[in-house]
Amino acid sequence: MAKKGQKFRKFTNEEREEIVSKYLSGKYSYEQVAKEYQISWKTVESMVRKYKNTGTTRALPKGRPKEKSLTKEDYKERYEILKKYQAFLKAQRERK
Repeated sequence: MAKKGQKFRKFTNEEREEIVSKYLSGKYSYEQVAKEYQISWKTVESMVRKYKNTGTTRALPKGRPKEKSLTKEDYKERYEILKKYQAFLKAQRERK
């Protein structure tokens, strides 16, 4: 767990590729690669896991993906759906 004031090391894409390729060569273990780069073995393991899952060592963008620009028609359609949903909720409240 991160501690207050802890500094995190950032890796360039070249460093990540080098670390992952060293481990995947089969000559080094997680611990050996970690000692060489002075990082945690768990960091090496997570880099390798991400590489195996995505096929790349590049850092993936964080957060929710950006929506494509919506047209006026898209907004109108969303507005109509919202109005129908609000009417549905109002009817549900009146039933009780």
